[in-house]
Amino acid sequence: MDAAQLGRWTRFAAKGGIGRATALVDYVAEQPQDLMFLKGDEIVVLLKLEEEREGEVYLGHCEGVIGRFDARHVRFHSKLKTPVRTRRSSLAKS
Repeated sequence: MDAAQLGRWTRFAAKGGIGRATALVDYVAEQPQDLMFLKGDEIVVLLKLEEEREGEVYLGHCEGVIGRFDARHVRFHSKLKTPVRTRRSSLAKS
């Protein structure tokens, strides 16, 4: 993730992302892109990434860090919002 992407995700997290979740367990990142958190930490959910055999994977923000996490390790506070996607390049051409 480059600096511009990191900045955009951080601003989106500050606005609340698409929802919030609370960590149910301590999780130590196994890969560089994983999000580390402790039981009870609040995670701002940014984006649903994919569904794997083991479960759903999301992009989240916790304690100033952005990374991937498995939905099985958290409790979502409410139904997640549907992300709005904009096409900035089309606006610049108008």
